[in-house]
Amino acid sequence: MPLIIPNELPAAEALQKENIFTMNRGRATTQDIRPLKIVIVNLMPTKIATETQLARVLANSPLQVELTLVTMDSHESTHISQEHMISFYKTLEEIKDEYFDGMILTGAPVELMPFEEVDYWDELCEIFEFAKTHVYSSMFICWGAQASLYYHYGINKKAVDGKVFGVFEHKVTRPHNPLVRGFDEIFYAPHSRHTEVLKEDIEKHPELRILAESEEVGPHIVSIENGRQIFILGHQEYDKETLANEYFRDINKGLDIAVPKNYFKNDDPKEDILFRWRGHASMLFSNWLNYYVYQETPYDLDELKQGK
Repeated sequence: MPLIIPNELPAAEALQKENIFTMNRGRATTQDIRPLKIVIVNLMPTKIATETQLARVLANSPLQVELTLVTMDSHESTHISQEHMISFYKTLEEIKDEYFDGMILTGAPVELMPFEEVDYWDELCEIFEFAKTHVYSSMFICWGAQASLYYHYGINKKAVDGKVFGVFEHKVTRPHNPLVRGFDEIFYAPHSRHTEVLKEDIEKHPELRILAESEEVGPHIVSIENGRQIFILGHQEYDKETLANEYFRDINKGLDIAVPKNYFKNDDPKEDILFRWRGHASMLFSNWLNYYVYQETPYDLDELKQGK
């Protein structure tokens, strides 16, 4: 089954060019099936790029998925037109009475700031609370994962020496967990961050499980046992060119930035990109949709009101 998105959303055209099956809401309503309702809280300034990245990995599933895009009402997005935000995004106030099968909360370029100093922190805490009662399974990505671990478990992020930037080797540590079902023992994932969450801090909380980690950059996939909270401390959803765009953008600004590790062939920016994380990215999101959303969420989302 396809991803259900508005035809006018820029991601729709990009996905159609890639031969990824999407469907408009009018066609979807003629099918005798309840789509999975997924809310994406998009904190990234590159709204359209992030929409497309997440739509791409969510579309690679036999399930019908309907997306709702949410933005912070307490923060004005300046890297995207207000027309786009008005046309495609809602606020927490607008969805507060709705229930969702799943939620994805993205990263944000505010990682060096203390959490409480982020201008939308209070609103983000409201979203964390909303997810407890109105969302069956939530996936938090990069800074979003760090913020959620801090809010729910008191685990703070730590600054790193230099930037974690590149594509790194990871090892599956709990191969029988449904989220990593079908993964190779060793797989690759992109990272782009200035902070980290330490393994020893996570292990102080017995309800948290580290499912995959890297010797070089630490924990990558973390989950609670029932899969209702999942934390991705990297960017499995990134496109092939995302790190290159970031690297050359900073080079053109005259900034001192290292070449992303293990990304360009021979670590040479003049060479081709080694695109070797796409398969596991698709598998990660497909496993989440299937095993922790579709298989577990009640058919009638009103049952979430009863704490099920």
